[in-house]
Amino acid sequence: MKPTNLNQARKARTRAEAKAKADENAIRFGRTKAEKVLDAARNAQASDRLSQLKFEDD
Repeated sequence: MKPTNLNQARKARTRAEAKAKADENAIRFGRTKAEKVLDAARNAQASDRLSQLKFEDD
């Protein structure tokens, strides 16, 4: 039987738990690439529209 380093086992378990929590949060709160692209396009369109409607006084 091979001796087990308890520090390495503890750290590995902690890393696995953190990865599981990160994956869960990514699913819960993350956005897909399509959603990000759509939001960027909408923001650009809104910005362009706003700049068109600005009244510039010389």
